[in-house]
Amino acid sequence: MKAMGEFEQLVLLALLRRPGEAYGMEIRDEIEDRTGRDVSYGAVYTTLDRLEGKGFLTHRLGETLPERGGRARKYFRVTAAGREALREARRTMDVMWDGLSI
Repeated sequence: MKAMGEFEQLVLLALLRRPGEAYGMEIRDEIEDRTGRDVSYGAVYTTLDRLEGKGFLTHRLGETLPERGGRARKYFRVTAAGREALREARRTMDVMWDGLSI
């Protein structure tokens, strides 16, 4: 299984909290709302590209929008491999935390 960093996990979890699929700004807002962290759009989109390369998510293009200069939004969805990677990351952390009280 391909390893995932903390921010990659946050992006996938934020995406799973949205019904169906979401685009980058929605994912960024979800992370900021839930964690209180300031998150840049660039960090989200770089991470989305990396996660897609790992096979953990897919995207589709939406309608072109005049307010986006005629560009289409990318809508992302977590794949089965992405869900399994999140479960594995959680199992790994649970094992490491087991028996510790700090």
